Amino acid sequence: MKLLVGLGNPDSQYVGTRHNIGFCAAEIIAHSFNAGFSKGKGKFLSAKIRHRGESVTIIKPMTYMNLSGHAVVAAMNFHKIDRSEILVLCDDLNLPSGSIRIRTKGSAGGQNGLNHIIECLGSNEFARLRIGIRPDEQPLSSFSSFVLGKFSEDEKMVMNKVLPVCRDAALDFVINGIGHAMNNYNKPVI
Repeated sequence: MKLLVGLGNPDSQYVGTRHNIGFCAAEIIAHSFNAGFSKGKGKFLSAKIRHRGESVTIIKPMTYMNLSGHAVVAAMNFHKIDRSEILVLCDDLNLPSGSIRIRTKGSAGGQNGLNHIIECLGSNEFARLRIGIRPDEQPLSSFSSFVLGKFSEDEKMVMNKVLPVCRDAALDFVINGIGHAMNNYNKPVI
């Protein structure tokens, strides 16, 4: 079984924000299989799918972003999943909008959800798919207000092209592993 983790914040005020793009990626994967989310065995919502014979659980932590590790550990323990079988999908302010980057391990890069998962797992060795949200414009005066802000109409058009690629990359990870997904999807989307 594989575990796909979309990061975001649970309250309705965060719907449509840049920080919740991980939730959007999780939702598009589930929607592609007509799967809905329901309460999981922990502080997360989960959806179950089968893809080419592989069982996949998709979760959205219902903790705030900076406590995402609790939900990930709970889901891993409940489903008896090793960290080599998880893929975390999240926003990345260090990547330009319209790009994704898949890695087998690494630092949090300033992403609080990844930071807490690393802390809870005691390791940075788990796969992640980072979705770029950095604007091409001038420098930002406040990172937190930017990531918690809503996408502009232009940004939504970009994300509408990026999210299906994220879905395909996550499903490639499920079937072929992280190395294959990295080889096929670590390139500009737009």
